[in-house]
Amino acid sequence: MDYFNYKKKTLFAEDVDINELASKYGTPLYVYSKRTFLEHFRKIKSAFSDMDALICYSIKANSNGAILKEMAKEGSGFDIVSGGELYRALRSGVDPKKIVYAGVGKTAEEIKYAIKSGILMFNIESQEELHSINNVAKSMKRKVDVAIRINPDVDALTHAYVNTGKKESKFGIDINLAMGIYKSAQKLKHINIKGVDMHIGSQITTPIPYLNAVGKMAQFVSQLLCQGVGIEYLNIGGGLGIIYNEEKPATADIFAKAIKPHLAGFNLKLILEPGRFIIGNAGALITRITYNKKGRLKNFLIVDAGMNDLIRPALYSSYHKIIPVNIKNGSKLEVCDIVGPICESADFLGKDRHLPQMDNGELLCVRSAGAYGMAMASNYNSRPRAAEVMVDGGRHYLIRERETYEDLVSREK
Repeated sequence: MDYFNYKKKTLFAEDVDINELASKYGTPLYVYSKRTFLEHFRKIKSAFSDMDALICYSIKANSNGAILKEMAKEGSGFDIVSGGELYRALRSGVDPKKIVYAGVGKTAEEIKYAIKSGILMFNIESQEELHSINNVAKSMKRKVDVAIRINPDVDALTHAYVNTGKKESKFGIDINLAMGIYKSAQKLKHINIKGVDMHIGSQITTPIPYLNAVGKMAQFVSQLLCQGVGIEYLNIGGGLGIIYNEEKPATADIFAKAIKPHLAGFNLKLILEPGRFIIGNAGALITRITYNKKGRLKNFLIVDAGMNDLIRPALYSSYHKIIPVNIKNGSKLEVCDIVGPICESADFLGKDRHLPQMDNGELLCVRSAGAYGMAMASNYNSRPRAAEVMVDGGRHYLIRERETYEDLVSREK
């Protein structure tokens, strides 16, 4: 469910006309529906309300400070993967004891920053990282809580680039080697072993991979407890999919009902790390047509948003619905590619789309762009990054200013 809908043939974000936003803030423009992302957070929180569960929004999906502040006010924790994301999380006002720190390449400085900040725990990705955290904690005369990320060797049935739970992945520790890591960790004087963690991938539309992974994790947890390794937390990661085109992803309730039986009998606190599920369909990229180019084999709508604004189609061949902001009566459909101004053949937002005849200056809306859109945007081709706006009912707020040419060179010497 989202709140981007037509009213009398004009696209609205909640109760605000998209034309008004484009006129006021310019294009390309990211628009977010506050109601949508808060409702999605509440859905997954409600689905696990009968368990001792902490929902940690995955900041990498969309790290805008205004969104993080609203999530913190709603009671969300945060899943982070860098010192920069920790900084953003703390700015939101969240309780540091609701922050979990994942990622395979934490530096000593990042580890020190996180320990000083008093986060809930680190998710350990390798034996070397475990010793690095122990050494940093020793230098600070502290003892820190950690969970060890297990790689359960489960295919998440998603794109290869976001399939993170198979044995050939760089993430986590092989489940067959993990028991030895837990036992060695117990001997480290500045480490408290608090949990077991997994994260098998992103844009997962069926509970089946989770059932396979959680089933393996449940067996592993039983072995841990039998070996006298006391843990308090089970982190099952995130990765719940959304609708981009014709997917039929499991709802939060279906997902919860499927996996909760596997967790029965363990008196553990549950951690979930959804990102895309919460913010994906809450965002849209608004772009204006610059040229309508007719070719012998292809027709192109050249727009002012490019792969620097939304790289997912180029990087993953991802599909985003693209619709006109204003519907015209009796307009014949044409097949066209929607492409940007970047000097790369991969610079497209959509290929072979059926759209009504569009004129220069008209607006298009790229749907489901809230996750991994602005978060992955760049200045390639020296293009300033887009502005971001949050809509709340009939009100709208600029939550990130459009970059200027001066911004592009402001850090250069």
